[in-house]
Amino acid sequence: MNTKSVIQASGIAFGTSGARGLVADFTPEVCAAFSIAFAQSIKSEFAFNTMAIAIDNRPSSFDIAKACAAGLKQLNIDVVYYGVVPTPALAYTAMQDNMPCIMVTGSHIPFDRNGLKFYRPDGEITKQDEQAILSADFDFADLNLADISLPISDKAKEAYTTRYTHLFNEETLAGKRVGIYEHSSAGRDIYKSLFEQLGAEVICLGRSDEFIPIDTEAVSDEDKQRAKDWVSKYRLDMLFSTDGDGDRPLLAGEDGEWLRGDILGLLCSQALSIEALATPVSCNTAIELSGSFKTVTRTKIGSPYVIEAFADLNKTFSKVAGFEANGGYLLASDFEFNGKALKALPTRDAVLPALIVATMGDSIAGLLKCLPQRFTASDRLKDFATEKSRVLIAELSENPNALLESLGLGKAKSVCKTDGLRLTAETGDIVHLRPSGNAPELRCYVESNSEKASLNLMTSAFNFINSK
Repeated sequence: MNTKSVIQASGIAFGTSGARGLVADFTPEVCAAFSIAFAQSIKSEFAFNTMAIAIDNRPSSFDIAKACAAGLKQLNIDVVYYGVVPTPALAYTAMQDNMPCIMVTGSHIPFDRNGLKFYRPDGEITKQDEQAILSADFDFADLNLADISLPISDKAKEAYTTRYTHLFNEETLAGKRVGIYEHSSAGRDIYKSLFEQLGAEVICLGRSDEFIPIDTEAVSDEDKQRAKDWVSKYRLDMLFSTDGDGDRPLLAGEDGEWLRGDILGLLCSQALSIEALATPVSCNTAIELSGSFKTVTRTKIGSPYVIEAFADLNKTFSKVAGFEANGGYLLASDFEFNGKALKALPTRDAVLPALIVATMGDSIAGLLKCLPQRFTASDRLKDFATEKSRVLIAELSENPNALLESLGLGKAKSVCKTDGLRLTAETGDIVHLRPSGNAPELRCYVESNSEKASLNLMTSAFNFINSK
């Protein structure tokens, strides 16, 4: 067998973060081909004979991990297996040990799909690394899965917890009641202990034995109501959750309203005194309007693009970070916080922004009042073919005023094609359409001067699309 031919025939493709596809397409041979191609593509830059692997709680993830390990075995690469842990826990621990790693996760997509995220010893791979994996051309033998044993090491859980508990003292969250919506998150066995070690009273909620595909950019009405009910019933100061692999946060304050991920990232960046930000074009313009940063670089959507922007920013600034609209926070620089060393973690993380905001002293509602009042909303049309999305966006690109005028927003003030089609109207309202990078879905992001206006705008945008 050959890595390139197996991968090309698999139907598995790289999206905004990692390779994704149907579980049925992640055959043992495909998994082995990806792991071999990854290892071979970076061996000229890094010396290693061990690779770390971890998984999320999807039913298919352990078997995929075994197949990846079987492929690496053919290269005489040993595997350290950390079991079910958040993606940032795996990435952080592997970086400290100067080894590459693979996370088996489909993040927030349904359980009949899965994926692989790859990390070099210096962090998450770039789009150039993705192409190197796809073009790698190496032969490998038939797999022997019966010989693969993956004993679990707790090192990643312990290292990730210590990364944050050492920043604060054990009374930092004393007197606060924190709810953890556990569902099937890969970090659900870490979060309770972490918050308790900082003094919080923790109530665990909503644990599920079945995988639940939580999307932090498209929170279900059921989960919105759950948050309000739990905060009220248990008198919570804060409710915390994540997506499936624990790299995207969900945070609600005392009113039970989930924060938008980019607003959480903005609050965290202000508290950390970040100098330079890289953030996707879809994030709230309150970032620039806040005047909190020396520079803001806008990128395409996806953590690899944010990470690529770090290289230039790190040449000029000492405190560099980024975040996405989904809330995943990426720290590009080592610096001190609270008089303690905080090491860079250039991959999406859910815990850092939640902890920073929890320890800021004011209520979340109070913190929000201090920000420029711009409101975003996002949702998706499911089962919307990628090609159909591209045709629609191409048509609207030719006549952007057609969409805006149908929504009563007048003409386009500016048109951005960095990622999909982002239209800023004369009214200041924003409508942004793009195909999903990992599923047959059309994503819609809108921004306006009130929450009600943004929700109405998104509904009207979808009505327009469905009428086409």
